[in-house]
Amino acid sequence: MPELILDISMSLDGFVAGPNPSLEDPLGQGGMRLHEWIIATKAWREAHGQEGGEEGVDSDLAAELVGQASATIMGRRMFSGGVGPWEDDPNADAWWGDDPPFHHPVFVLTHHERELLPLKGGTTFTFVTDGIESALEQAQAAAGDGDIRLAGGADVVRQYLRAGLVDRLQLHVAPVLFGQGTRLFEGNEGTLELAGVGESPSGVVHLDYRRR
Repeated sequence: MPELILDISMSLDGFVAGPNPSLEDPLGQGGMRLHEWIIATKAWREAHGQEGGEEGVDSDLAAELVGQASATIMGRRMFSGGVGPWEDDPNADAWWGDDPPFHHPVFVLTHHERELLPLKGGTTFTFVTDGIESALEQAQAAAGDGDIRLAGGADVVRQYLRAGLVDRLQLHVAPVLFGQGTRLFEGNEGTLELAGVGESPSGVVHLDYRRR
């Protein structure tokens, strides 16, 4: 059965982004350190048209993640980093240019209406103003028999976790400490059970949680 999958990297002290995020530094100060493990892999580099990269546990996992979903859900901040009316958003066309890396339908949760945004490579952004359940229903219809990726940001992720709508959480705990930033968990985040643990020479621990 198709699943709603959250795949996310987190620091040892529970942060998914560093402090002081901005348009120039959307993951906050030092936030890219959370993703160094996957960027270094051969599978990730091949998927992004680059050569080289490391093989092993991390690369095998990256290969599994590439192309895993047939639709994506994300929040407004994940899309552009902005808030408020679209005409006031300095990054209204998002981070990825005219050929985003998704290559499937993407549903963006927002409080502000906007027309459908079709781009190159099969990526189409649909802007959803009537809540997380509606976004999930639309993503399920678009994905057919395929899985759906929950991309973030943290506030949207917490809403889906608290509603018990996430089927699988793939959590990658990186060996870094931030001390401050954006936390993933803030209170009761739903009912997921640990189903598997994988360790890597990179120091990252890969935790696989499934819905009870």
